[in-house]
Amino acid sequence: MISAAEALARLRDGNRRFASRSHDDGNRLATRPAEVADGQEPFAIILGCSDSRVPAEIVFDQGLGDLFVIRVAGNIVAPSQIGSVEFAATKFGTRLVVVLGHSKCGAVEETLRQLHAPTEERSRNLRSIVDFVRPSVEALLAKGLGDDPEALIGQAVRANIQASAEHMRHGSEILEVLERDEGLLIVGAEYSLETGLVDFFDGVP
Repeated sequence: MISAAEALARLRDGNRRFASRSHDDGNRLATRPAEVADGQEPFAIILGCSDSRVPAEIVFDQGLGDLFVIRVAGNIVAPSQIGSVEFAATKFGTRLVVVLGHSKCGAVEETLRQLHAPTEERSRNLRSIVDFVRPSVEALLAKGLGDDPEALIGQAVRANIQASAEHMRHGSEILEVLERDEGLLIVGAEYSLETGLVDFFDGVP
């Protein structure tokens, strides 16, 4: 299995191809199904948001078997997500984990709305997502950043990504050992809906 540094370079190169529209028109996604039918060796694990505009395989211009992708609204880190990352890291030897958020994240926007004007949420399941995002957003509001809504949502998206990445780093003894002894790297990144570019900004060596 390739190193975290090489995996990160592959993702950056793929994203540049995607953002510049020089990728192979999505054909990579349709290639080699027979080759991966009996096994997989994903070179990166992506914990991303469920937003339909941010499919990891496409924005990183990768094909079948290249990425182990976990998607959940707000790219939150709950036990099932950590378990999925543990599985891929130990089963396949994958050494790069990317927590991938994106601009204008609906889960972050909903959390801000709930903090400004709480409503009775009918679904406890949806409320649990907001509760995961809430601490990082509340910290920004405590700093007096609520006067500029556009700047606030931008900073809140990044704060939520950082909080998720940090939770991933310290929410699992297995991942901590892999980080310390076997070269696992956990980074946070933001995808821009406007440009198609991914900014790896948290935890990058």
